[in-house]
Amino acid sequence: MAKLYGKDLQLTAARARLLAVEAVYTAASGHPGGSLSAMDILTALYFNELNIDPSRPRWEDRDRFVLSKGHCTPALYSLLALRGFFPLEQLKLFRSIKGHMSGHPDMRHVPGVDMSTGSLGQGLSAAVGMAMAARLQNKSHRCYALCGDGELAEGQIWEAAMAAAKWKLDNLCVFVDVNGLQIDGRTADVMPTEPLDKKFEAFNWNVIKIDGHDFEQILSALDSARSFKGKPTVILAATVKGKGVSFMENQAGWHGKAPNAEQFAQAKAELEARIKELEGN
Repeated sequence: MAKLYGKDLQLTAARARLLAVEAVYTAASGHPGGSLSAMDILTALYFNELNIDPSRPRWEDRDRFVLSKGHCTPALYSLLALRGFFPLEQLKLFRSIKGHMSGHPDMRHVPGVDMSTGSLGQGLSAAVGMAMAARLQNKSHRCYALCGDGELAEGQIWEAAMAAAKWKLDNLCVFVDVNGLQIDGRTADVMPTEPLDKKFEAFNWNVIKIDGHDFEQILSALDSARSFKGKPTVILAATVKGKGVSFMENQAGWHGKAPNAEQFAQAKAELEARIKELEGN
């Protein structure tokens, strides 16, 4: 597949946002807020950066991706479906006992998922292990992970960060979705984690700060991470929780709640208008 850029990435992200909200509405449960904030990051990864092959989801030399903030499967599943790992129709079985689209990623049943996650703080350790395994096996593939800023209050995150720096895992790139909110409110109030840049620098990481909704900045950061040697890279991406749906934006209450029929109709109208706008340009 040819890499996507510019408006093609924006359009793909908009379509994925609509699919994600539809999945949560149909299931009457799920996590829309953090899925929408991370959608542009994930779109850039799956449609530009990752060396993957949907026809061979277990291809040994593929790049690996770990969704450490594992509750954000509405975003991950929507992009995996758009990328061709499984039919779009399967998204209708999100969180349904009739299918395998569970609320957290399941590497046993969902093609394209490289690690089963959900317990916050553990996914980064898995990504570090994957990067270390690639290094020991002299493999050239890269490993990526996505964490939430609230998740960084977990101590295991910093144990993994120490290990990645010790072993100079420059084949590891981690995004932090810095939307400033978590299930109980503002991250700064629940458990302050800032200054994240200074903390990762102290742990001997290469640190890049970007706007997580600006595709040019996302792609530029990924280019820099790929060329940087001797340290793992963390990309601190400032985002808006619930991005793309006006009444969900910057609202902690939409961390893990499904819209009702009226709310879904509004969200769908807003996202379809955005898709139409991008298709017309």
